[in-house]
Parts: sequence; structure tokens; C-alpha cells
Amino acid sequence: MTPRQARDGAQLKPVPHGLLQAFRAYESALMSDDLDALDALFADSPTTLRGDAAGLIVGHEQIAGFRRSRGGAPKRRIVQTHVQVIDEDHALIVAVTELDRGGRGLQTQLWARDPVRIEYAGWQVTAAHVSAPEPAFDSRTWRVVGDPLVSSHTADGALSGETVAIKDLFAVAGFAVGAGSPAWLEQAPPAPSHAAAVASLLDAGASIRGIARTEEFAYSLSGLNAHYGAPPNPKAPGRIPGGSSSGPATAVALGQASIGLGTDTGGSIRVPAAYQGLFGIRTSHGAVSRDGLFPLAKAFDAVGWMTRSAFLLQAVGDVLLPEAPAGSSGSSTTVDEIQLVPSLVGLASDEVATAVTEALPDATPLAWEPNRLDEWRQAFVVGQAYQAWQAHGAWLETRLDTLGEAVRGRFEMARAVTREQAAEARAVLSQARAEILDVVGDRVLAFPSASTVAPVAADAPGVRDDTLSLTCIAGIAGLPAVSVPVRTSANLPAGLCLVAAPGRDRDLLALAADL
Repeated sequence: MTPRQARDGAQLKPVPHGLLQAFRAYESALMSDDLDALDALFADSPTTLRGDAAGLIVGHEQIAGFRRSRGGAPKRRIVQTHVQVIDEDHALIVAVTELDRGGRGLQTQLWARDPVRIEYAGWQVTAAHVSAPEPAFDSRTWRVVGDPLVSSHTADGALSGETVAIKDLFAVAGFAVGAGSPAWLEQAPPAPSHAAAVASLLDAGASIRGIARTEEFAYSLSGLNAHYGAPPNPKAPGRIPGGSSSGPATAVALGQASIGLGTDTGGSIRVPAAYQGLFGIRTSHGAVSRDGLFPLAKAFDAVGWMTRSAFLLQAVGDVLLPEAPAGSSGSSTTVDEIQLVPSLVGLASDEVATAVTEALPDATPLAWEPNRLDEWRQAFVVGQAYQAWQAHGAWLETRLDTLGEAVRGRFEMARAVTREQAAEARAVLSQARAEILDVVGDRVLAFPSASTVAPVAADAPGVRDDTLSLTCIAGIAGLPAVSVPVRTSANLPAGLCLVAAPGRDRDLLALAADL
């Protein structure tokens, strides 16, 4: 396609030497996923920009990381090219693209020439924006979606007008539970009735927007499903969404639902909430009915939800949580009585630790050093694994090859856990639970919801243990935990976690609204 120039008054400035050759080299590298060439064609600067519908990525290093993780761009061809020359060293190129999958997109690039560089005649992209036709249905986020999928029969309930993304572990009448596994979904029968939590939300006036993705059997914290892909993270483009309640989190962050109903066994609400800048709660173990819920490890599984506001988080709690005790007047703890735990803050990256500390400038530090935390985390891993295999091992024994590599590895480990090892883990967890409950007492403790901001996919395994060390505390002791969004100095989302004694869910929700 011959490029066209935009007019500057009555004059057309000539296209600078080498610009179109560099543009064509970029397009060729994009279609062949030549990462080295793409890196060379983007300016190596912390101010280089790349934006699309998922958000803005700032800096050459972050853009390169995004390319490495996405697995190539959609196939397309250029159908129109327009060049607007600014001067002999700067030009804007706008290209109309036609995708092989159908539809047209638009690509806008600001090019600058470095006279010292020889490669590509010195031309590099300093800013780019890409728009592509969005799929009507994004299967990374949703398994099935409607407008709505299930309507409420209550016109004037406490949650009327709200929409819910249901994690694919809860029974929705007429639909099978897929549990993030195509093999499981293929043989699962339709649910005859709604899960208890789903029914309560419908009774309160909320409608079901759809059934959202989870990782296989909810056995991960990353949000990377080997079969369906990772739901996007609109608050941190190019980074993982967090899991295992990944689909509901993304649906809420994108504004496609206002409530994300999920579960939290080892952090599966708190981690995606932190990574995507949402409010989220893991409720006290057993506080919300798990009837109709596909289990992972029943001793640790808890119902939870995510929202974009503390007000709505609390409103959902008013529907799902048990009634406050008679005579209760609400939270007896104020924001300035929250106690920060420096030893746990120290497990986080510097940027997350700073964001959490600055969010509570007047918090009193609590000198608690859980010296056996690594042992607790390992016992939690073993105990969870043993229960997961007891729940699903009979079905998985001959079907482990249907699982993605990471989840398969966890279930293979789970299969190898002996009764003796499980008993040893239970003994450690019993001691840990007693210490945690004693330390928490009447306090509200604060520490990071996850150890880092959302990493790119390649870095996710390296942060898992530190994050699980933070999240397992609530899981071990059955505590309620609320994740409150904070921002780092680089403007990335992170989470401040508040925990209290079992049954104080409503107190934490009130505190989150006050922060």
C-alpha cells in the first residue's frame, strides 16, 4: 500500500529517508514475532510508550517484557498508511490494519531519528497506540456470559442493579461447574440449583452477568490457565491478573461486572484484588455457606468477593455474612488503632512495603516475629495438597495429563503426600493456629496482601512463596481478611491486608470503608 501524507497547509513535506523502510521492518518483525528486532525498533528509554485497550505500558523494559509474555501479535496486513511529517527527524505514522480473524484496527506510531544510530537509519518508535476490534466474547475472562445470564427476581433488593461475575466453582442452576478444566467440564452435569451464595445474591436483587474463569481446580495464585489463557489485567497491562479468582477480578476491573464472587483458600481473592487494584474480602472460615461450591481444600476454603468500591464490598457483606450479634453497634476499632506488622511488611518488595506503610502513617507497629513462618507455609502447602487429592484424586488419577504443567505438578505432589506427612502438617498447623489467634486477639493487623505488584508471567513462580507466606496466615487460622487497594510510586496497584479474629468480618468491612 502506497503511503499517503497528511497536508501541512498547502505544502507536503517529503518523507524522511529510511522512515518507511524502518516502518516496514517493524511490521515484518511484528508478524514473525522477532523480539530482538522489535526491541531495537523501539526507543530504549524509560519514557517510551505503548498503549492499547488494556492500558498504557511505560518504558522500553516493560514493553519488551509484555512482548515476551504475549506469544506474538494477531496476524494482519496493512491496508492504509498515512505519514504526517513533523520535521526531518520526527514523524507520525497512522496505519489501518486488517486482521486475519476479521475486522479492522488502527496503529499510530510516533517515530524519532537518532542521527548517531546506523541500524534502521536511526529511526525508532517513541510512542505507539494500537486499537483492534475487540472480540464480542473474551474466553480468557468468561466461560459463559449473558445480558444478564440469570436475572434476579427481586426488583428492589439491597443489590438491585448490581451484576455478578461468578467464579467457575459455584453452582449456577442449568450450567455445569467447569472448575477451569475442559476435561472436567466435558463430563460435569448441569447443576440442579444455585449455590447458596449465588442464590443469596440473586435474592438481594443482583443479576448474574456470567460464569468467569478460574485456574484449574483453583489450585494456583497466578491466574494463568493453560487451556484458556490468562484474563487481562487492565490495571497493570502486560502483567498477570492473579488467581485463582482471576476471571471475576478481571471482569470487575474492566467494569463488565460490579461484583466478583470467588473463593480464597490460600490467597485467591486477596492476590487478584491486590494485583488489579480492587477491594476484596476472604471471609472467616465457614462464615458464608459453601453449599454448592466445588472444593479445593475444605479446611481452608472460604467464600469471598471483590468490588471496585469499599461501599459495595460492605453491601455484599450485609447480604452474605451472618447477622451482627444482638446489641452490636458495629466496629469497635478505628483506623488509628490498626497495628502494622513490620516483620510481615519486610517480606514484600520495597515498593509494596512503602505503599502499605504510607497508607497507614499513624499505625502502631506490632513486634510479632513469626519465627516458624516458613515451616507454617510448608505445612499449609502439604495440608492443602493432601485435602485436594482426597477431594479429586480418584478422578484425576488417570487424567493428570489433562492438566496444565504447573497445576499438574501440584497435584502430582499432592498424590505423594502420605497420611503420616499430612498428620505432621496438621500438628504444625494446630500450633500455628493457636499462636496466630493469640497474637490477633482483639487487634486488627495490617500487612501486604501480596509480596509484590503483579509480576509478568515469567516471574510469577519466583514470588509465589513470599506471597503465600503472607496469605497463609489467614488461611491457617480461619481469619477474615480484607484487601484494600494502594498504589506504588510507579503507580502500580498493590494491596493492604487487614486481618482480625474469626467472626469480625463486618468490622473489617467498616474499617476498609474508613481508610
